[in-house]
Amino acid sequence: MSRRISPVIPGFGLTLGYTVVYLSLIVLIPLAVMFVHAAQLTFEQFWAIISSPRTLAALKLSFGTALCAAVINGIIGTLLAWVLVRYTFPGRKIIDAMIDLPFALPTAVAGIALTALYTPNGLVGQFAESLGFKIAYTPLGITLALTFVTLPFVVRTVQPVLADIPREVEEAAACLGAKPLQVFRYILAPALLPAWLTGFALAFARGVGEYGSVIFIAGNMPMKTEILPLLIMVKLDQYDYTGATAIGVMMLVVSFILLLLINLLQRRIETP
Repeated sequence: MSRRISPVIPGFGLTLGYTVVYLSLIVLIPLAVMFVHAAQLTFEQFWAIISSPRTLAALKLSFGTALCAAVINGIIGTLLAWVLVRYTFPGRKIIDAMIDLPFALPTAVAGIALTALYTPNGLVGQFAESLGFKIAYTPLGITLALTFVTLPFVVRTVQPVLADIPREVEEAAACLGAKPLQVFRYILAPALLPAWLTGFALAFARGVGEYGSVIFIAGNMPMKTEILPLLIMVKLDQYDYTGATAIGVMMLVVSFILLLLINLLQRRIETP
């Protein structure tokens, strides 16, 4: 007679209950309260807040710079993952550990360091000033800050997938006459693309909501370098809690739609 083996963790019903309760307390209920609070506004009031020129300028800046930073890290992060996986060299472990530094470093400290570096009298900013353009207090500076903060996401999602791809597959393709570009296009890219999209989505989502590292280097000029999280803080400082909630709801909806589209694209790529 076969002996029934007890599961390591409780059954499906109990674990699902704990999962739903935890998810509700941490995510669903706070987001639902935000929607309920925003419902105090009429549709005309809500639309007037989210369609004001200042809000639209901050929306364009936040999502535009986050998208640019995610694209930059999508390219540079893939190259970093390739170097860390494919090559062995002195200092490799140190560089690998430094990739996670933006996770451990307080974002405000990163913002102060980047601002000191890229201001017109900073170590790098003075050379940019002599060439006729500014880095700090411009959208370029915001993009650099977001690039720094979101660097680990693409690297850490692509790196394990790249490590699992056997080198023999690439060597076999090369022996059959495939050129390096063909090897990348037909062998590496299909395997890396789902992980790359995941890292891209995580970097983009983090960049949209980033505050600490951006507020110092942005300059915070309305209609120019004011990001959405800062605009929400301005509303809260003015005790306009309903207006801040309305902007938060808009930010949540736009982010959810964009992430949903990325996830649908990823699922379509993974489906044979």
